[in-house]
Amino acid sequence: MHHLEVAELSASYNETPVLDRVSLAIDKGEVVSLIGPSGSGKSTFLRVLVGLLPPRSGRVLFHGVEVDYRSKSAVRAVRDRFAIVFQQYNLFQNMNALRNVTIAPIKVKGRDRVEVEEEAKVILTKVGLGAKLGAYPDELSGGQQQRVAIARALALKPEILLLDEITSALDPELVNEVLDTIRLLAADGMTMLIVSHEMAFVREVSSKVIFMADGRVVETGPAAEIFDAPREPRTREFVSKILRH
Repeated sequence: MHHLEVAELSASYNETPVLDRVSLAIDKGEVVSLIGPSGSGKSTFLRVLVGLLPPRSGRVLFHGVEVDYRSKSAVRAVRDRFAIVFQQYNLFQNMNALRNVTIAPIKVKGRDRVEVEEEAKVILTKVGLGAKLGAYPDELSGGQQQRVAIARALALKPEILLLDEITSALDPELVNEVLDTIRLLAADGMTMLIVSHEMAFVREVSSKVIFMADGRVVETGPAAEIFDAPREPRTREFVSKILRH
């Protein structure tokens, strides 16, 4: 049984279709990357999974159990299993790094403050910010702020981490420090679904790559196959363009 299975998922913004019968499966510990041109539905797909946009049709199953996105309690439950990190850090400017990471487990989940703070210190150290626990967002670089955002997501103990173009707002010299954090999580066996335009990184870290275009899954396969020997003409066209650049 797959950790996450999506079958024939469709969604629209108002009357505009944005996802068209998307199907995919993710196993525990896999790192799956979504690639494709802008507007292909990659980020929208993540938003549907966490209940920010209701699906029009199709099914999402966790360990074989279907998620009912019409139910508020079911959406709350699914958000306990996912954590999403967006390209904008969205940190609380009046809180230091430690407080940014601990506020949701304490306030939303009602967990013990001392226990949560000890866990948060471990997580922040893991992402290379052990010396920045008391630093406020305006005292941190963009890469450091994004790593705080990743630590904040990890503090919720998700089953699957969703990463939506988390390096696109960073200066080029700050990208690698965030990618190093993702490499570390992948080595630890964290299940991740990544939307990224960092193709060299996608190729390196992904156990599976999904190419999307026009709201559809065009091709799925191992990274080497997608980048070196894609089967579908649309995939070949996209890959040839990005490799030329």
